[in-house]
Amino acid sequence: MKPARTRGLPGWRGLPGLLVALVLTALAVLATGISRAQAATDVDTVAAALRQSPVYVDPAASAQLPKADADALAKKIEDADKPVFVAVLPAGFPSQSLFQNLRTATGITGLYGVRLGDRFDARADAAVMSRTAVQNLVTSVQGEDTKTQLNDFTDRALANIRGSAPASWDSGSAGGGVSTAALVTVAAVVVAGGAGAYTIVRRNRRRKEEERRAALDKLRVVVDEDITAFGEELDRLDFHPAEAGADDAMRADYERALDAYEQAKSFMAAATRPEDVSAVTQALEDGRFSLAVLAARREGRPLPERRAPCFFDPRHGPSVADATWTPAGGAPRQVPVCAADAARLADGVSPAVREVETEHGRRPYWDAGPAYGPWAGGYFGGGILPGLLVGTLLGNVMAGPTYASDYGVGYGDFDGGYDGGDVSGADFDPGDFGGGFGDGGGGDFGGGGDFGGGF
Repeated sequence: MKPARTRGLPGWRGLPGLLVALVLTALAVLATGISRAQAATDVDTVAAALRQSPVYVDPAASAQLPKADADALAKKIEDADKPVFVAVLPAGFPSQSLFQNLRTATGITGLYGVRLGDRFDARADAAVMSRTAVQNLVTSVQGEDTKTQLNDFTDRALANIRGSAPASWDSGSAGGGVSTAALVTVAAVVVAGGAGAYTIVRRNRRRKEEERRAALDKLRVVVDEDITAFGEELDRLDFHPAEAGADDAMRADYERALDAYEQAKSFMAAATRPEDVSAVTQALEDGRFSLAVLAARREGRPLPERRAPCFFDPRHGPSVADATWTPAGGAPRQVPVCAADAARLADGVSPAVREVETEHGRRPYWDAGPAYGPWAGGYFGGGILPGLLVGTLLGNVMAGPTYASDYGVGYGDFDGGYDGGDVSGADFDPGDFGGGFGDGGGGDFGGGGDFGGGF
């Protein structure tokens, strides 16, 4: 993975350069006059249009996608609130390093699809879609007419892409090329200075911060209940390090349980992001296992093996077996259960399920929404959790294309670079957009191939 980077524009250090480029671009386009707007455009002009709308149709290629169809396609993308960019360009448009240059000039993280004459290809930032996914998408629409191809590509992309649309899009500017009035407007806004661009960045960052806080607030209630429950278990244990029969192993188990309790409280107090909660529930699970080992030592029983906590409620402690469970509307699967829930299931009785508050009342945590991914991930770990949750609301959301951008890989990581729709300027991995037109991303106009190579 690449190191996490500051989100939004990379500080004022990157903003002046981006603004200067935008100013020069807008002024250069205006200087060419109306005749320039009606001729084949350059990358900077395409980029300026895509910053305002998800679909750009070069005037010289307008026969391929009439304005009404371009507007409909743009509306579809805007309504989905996803960072998908589509450009329709004439066959003679320069294709050398087209995607890399377009991504640099646009400066927005996203998926870029280009119809160049009768050829089609695409590239995307890895933050929004993997190279393999882009390759498969482009391959799936080869040979279709322009309207069908772009709509099929967009429909499939919207179902898989991560991130949100850039705040700069204006739904009234969809498709149809760049008019003189639009160019004047773009230039006026850009020349006005950095205030507008910085406002967009701040708006995106503010929205994401609000999402973080809302998700963390939901989790805080549940985690505080877990910490309290573990503290009560420590009290009920009534273990004294100096009691008769206590040995060094028991005292070490008890010390680890106490440490886990203090760590959980400390981690939760310091949590600022939803993914921070995973460390809290991991500490609680470690502490509960230490208590289970201590109890076995005191009672002279064989030490328990390290198992996942009870699926139905991690507060029940480590599981003792796997049992068959079928979620409502789902398929049967094996889940780890505590002794009490194993007995309930064997008797045909419903297990004691952990419920949390939702806007629809109390629901099992696996049907309470994506915010509980970090909480569950700390208890069960990334390896087994998806399989346990298949067919549940949380499982379905976690398997969806938008979960990683909203809650991240690892069940709640909001960091890791720019999200789809973020303004990053030229700060992106050129490998995601490398190669000649048709040599990567999935569309190959002359035989296979992955990213790289030249046209």
